Amino acid sequence: MHQSDYPLSEVPTGARKGLLSTSAVLLGFTFFTATMWAGGTLGQAFPIGQLLWIILIGNLLLGSYAAVLAYIACKSGLNSVLMGRFCFGEKGSKLSDFILGFTQIGWYAWGTATIALVLVRTTGMPEWLKIPLMVLFGFGFCVTAMIGYKGMDWLSRFAVPAMMLFILISLFTGLVDVRGFAGLSQQTPTESMSVAAAITVIIGTFISGGTQATNWSRFAKTPKIAVIATLAAFFVGNGLMVLTGALGTMIYQQADIVDVLIAQGFVTIAVLMLFLNIWTTQDNTIYNFAVAGCNLLRTEKRRLVTVGGAAIGTVLAVGGMYNLLIPFLVLLGTFIPPMGGVIMADFWLKHKGRYPALDTAQLPDFNRRGLAAYALGAGAAYFSPLLPPLVGVAVAAGSYAVLLRVNHATLSDSLPSIAKQ
Repeated sequence: MHQSDYPLSEVPTGARKGLLSTSAVLLGFTFFTATMWAGGTLGQAFPIGQLLWIILIGNLLLGSYAAVLAYIACKSGLNSVLMGRFCFGEKGSKLSDFILGFTQIGWYAWGTATIALVLVRTTGMPEWLKIPLMVLFGFGFCVTAMIGYKGMDWLSRFAVPAMMLFILISLFTGLVDVRGFAGLSQQTPTESMSVAAAITVIIGTFISGGTQATNWSRFAKTPKIAVIATLAAFFVGNGLMVLTGALGTMIYQQADIVDVLIAQGFVTIAVLMLFLNIWTTQDNTIYNFAVAGCNLLRTEKRRLVTVGGAAIGTVLAVGGMYNLLIPFLVLLGTFIPPMGGVIMADFWLKHKGRYPALDTAQLPDFNRRGLAAYALGAGAAYFSPLLPPLVGVAVAAGSYAVLLRVNHATLSDSLPSIAKQ
């Protein structure tokens, strides 16, 4: 823990990582239980042939969005919250810090509670152990995040291949049980869903994560490595999670790989999968909270913010508030992607593909154009009946492009702070 992963500055050249390291960390992030549950809803609504095309298209769109942000992050060495200073202003960026940080601490509470509840149910432990287990895992899972990129890299290099093996074992067993593709083809959908809604579900599961994956893609040695690693995680990895949930539902009426492994008789593997799946997402989640918190508070003490976030998440889990937070967190997922749209437009249109050094840049307190474009994108996403996340990104980017050409005083980049008036 000798360094703090540059929470308020660009990642220097000497700290950049290769393809294996970057891919492992990002894949560990996208191996997420909730994504499999989303896949389960698709497995109930579509025949296998159509399902495969929907998963392909949905994850290609998701992966492309995340890869574009990964390219910008690698070129600049900045993550999304630091890039937010350029497109929202020094004080205006605190809005994105709060939204990004709040969603992550909510998901951390959900993951902390989930592993304790599932472990008690799976192993037959006494019910009174739920709260002690939440406290144990709430602080235990943040250790690798406290170490930083190196800690998550170490965990992911072991966990990702292991989880991949467990998933392949489960998928092979499931295909044998259902008599292969022919058996899957005979499965009849029990629910109805439009193709557009299905693609929205796939994109919506992790587009907020794609917006914050810049925390690790900025460590890539080259933009090419950043793009390949991000596509591996958000196109291939997330796609595998959706497919696993869909097939589990079609074959066993269980979307979660842990429940499927138990149904297949692999209890030990199921417990290992539970630990690795939750841990590799939890440490990434609390790391996201920490970098957003560091930018919000303008502090370099990332490890202290990490522990503080873990404490808040644990309290929410123990208090049972995680159940109330989930619908709100999903709603916030609609408001996060437009930030990515503003970042893209700001990087290429205003800064011509190169940010100035953050420590010497003269930035306004509030960038009215960026904030207005974000508000328009978030509103469009909220009211859009079709692909809300992508609509939010497109409207935010397009609005920012238009506003850059408006030279009216009320739409100037800077809005003076109260202290200056």
